[in-house]
Amino acid sequence: MPITIMGDKEFENVPSIKSKALRINLNENIYGTFSEIGAGQETVRNFFRAGGASGTIAKAMSAYDKDFSDSIYGIEEDKRYVTEARLKKMLSHEINLIEDRISREKHPNKLFFSYANTVATIDFAKKYKGHGWIGIKYQVKPDEDYNEISLHIRFHENDARHQQNTLGILGVNLIYGAYYKYDNPKKLLRYLYDHIDKDQIEIDTINFSGPRFKNVDNRLMSLQLVKNGMTEAVMFSPDGNNVLPAAVLYKKNILALRGSFRPVTKVNMDMYEKSLEMFLKENKVEKENTEVIFEITLSNLRAEGEIDEEDFMDRAKLLCSLGQTVMISNFQEYYRVVEYFSRYSKQRMGLTMGVNNLVDVFDEKYYRHLSGGILEAFGKLFFKDLKVYLYPFKDAETGEITTSDNLKVHPRMKELYKFFKYNGRVEDIKNYNPEILDIFSREVLQMITEGKEGWEEMLPEKTTQMIKEQNLFHYKESKEKAETEA
Repeated sequence: MPITIMGDKEFENVPSIKSKALRINLNENIYGTFSEIGAGQETVRNFFRAGGASGTIAKAMSAYDKDFSDSIYGIEEDKRYVTEARLKKMLSHEINLIEDRISREKHPNKLFFSYANTVATIDFAKKYKGHGWIGIKYQVKPDEDYNEISLHIRFHENDARHQQNTLGILGVNLIYGAYYKYDNPKKLLRYLYDHIDKDQIEIDTINFSGPRFKNVDNRLMSLQLVKNGMTEAVMFSPDGNNVLPAAVLYKKNILALRGSFRPVTKVNMDMYEKSLEMFLKENKVEKENTEVIFEITLSNLRAEGEIDEEDFMDRAKLLCSLGQTVMISNFQEYYRVVEYFSRYSKQRMGLTMGVNNLVDVFDEKYYRHLSGGILEAFGKLFFKDLKVYLYPFKDAETGEITTSDNLKVHPRMKELYKFFKYNGRVEDIKNYNPEILDIFSREVLQMITEGKEGWEEMLPEKTTQMIKEQNLFHYKESKEKAETEA
């Protein structure tokens, strides 16, 4: 028994990078290859230094020259090298080689793996900090299909040597986690940052596949990235797969709608359809070069306390079924959303929002942490040609319709609001459907969970069908209908 001293507190003992590499090396069955392009052989170096590497490393290589790389892995359609497609080719190619060259009859218990990364570190001028793809394809049992974990990183350090060192640590954490933490992907995700600070490197996309991860929904893993502070935003496509934000947004015109979408109502879809119609009429905006993003913030997900993952998945399924690209972000303020988009695109941008949201935008309390206050925020918010498409609000008691012409902001903000209004940065959605202005998500949700009738007419037909068929949002069949069928 280890000695304990009065006053000791329990804590989790994190193995050192050397200990992790040594544990892998001392396992007589784990055996594979390392292929690292762009920053040197940073990950495999940790395994060589730990000792006992001859039992683990079949091959370590770096096809740094582009022609050499192309002759081994082929040429990508886009002629790029730091891509997910390149990573997957590297992993598959190296696994095929080890399967061909190492006899299963001679080594029946070997657990093969292929680790790869393709990265671009900080440039000489230090203007572009760099990014990369990292992955592992591996077995847990010799007669089992391969599992795969791939992730995209963005470097935040300002020195290439520091970036290389961080990359090597992350690589060891990934390999160790793949073998010893695969039964708990959420923990595996957190352990990727062992001995790394979150301001050193960002993970903005991750995907798990294979027999050991057959029950893992990668959208939930995306949520964990934002929840754990590993990145500020993640995206997934209509097919439900995680996608790289840069790939979705790069040089695109972007129209964003923020909401709880709990559930998606006819109002949400009317806002989307009518604002998109207006956005496409803007100068230099073409449909084929425009991306619509439905954004859910963590503050929306935490509306009732801790994040309800089942509730999150219900929203995600509905939005994906409607063919939408979804972004989960840690941005409470709108200007931070625009700031994020502007990393990837300098094209036209639009925000679709309701009257109440715009009133909040002009509330000074959200900008007290900024040295320039609300003026600094607005300088970022109304980036270049950004325009707000405003959806009207109907007062349930008086029936009054509020638009940009009669909405009320704080007296101190009146002149600022007028400036943006009269400079065409705020435009009303005028061709809205007046018959649906009485629909509110929270009321629809209450009707669904309490088994009341009438909510079906408030939602798109496909959404209603999915809620009933998949029992989303704890759907409860109406008492009247149940009694009739009985």
